[in-house]
Amino acid sequence: MLVKIRLRSGPNVQQKRRKNQHVALAVASLLTPVAVVAYVLVGWKLAAELSLTGEFPFTDGLFSHWQVWMAAAAILHLVAMMLNRYGKAVPIVEKTPVVQKTISERESNLANTRFYF
Repeated sequence: MLVKIRLRSGPNVQQKRRKNQHVALAVASLLTPVAVVAYVLVGWKLAAELSLTGEFPFTDGLFSHWQVWMAAAAILHLVAMMLNRYGKAVPIVEKTPVVQKTISERESNLANTRFYF
């Protein structure tokens, strides 16, 4: 005995658009240059310690160390990347029928080309 169960197709599942994509992209576009400036300050501090450039503007305190600037630059860069990823639209994947060619069809297509080896 063979039992067939027929199911109706339900509603299509749709992803909701993320609410603040435009805000995330705007903030990410502003954070990227700030991260670059922090990387430049890292280079300036390292060059100042090697006496290759002039004196670094922050001589005392927490921001007088290049490690702090490097950590800040890395964190800003990471946050900008995450916001860019959040803000980009998710591509819609459409189901297309898969056409499989047999080996003989591929060989005949290759044989009919204008290029000879």
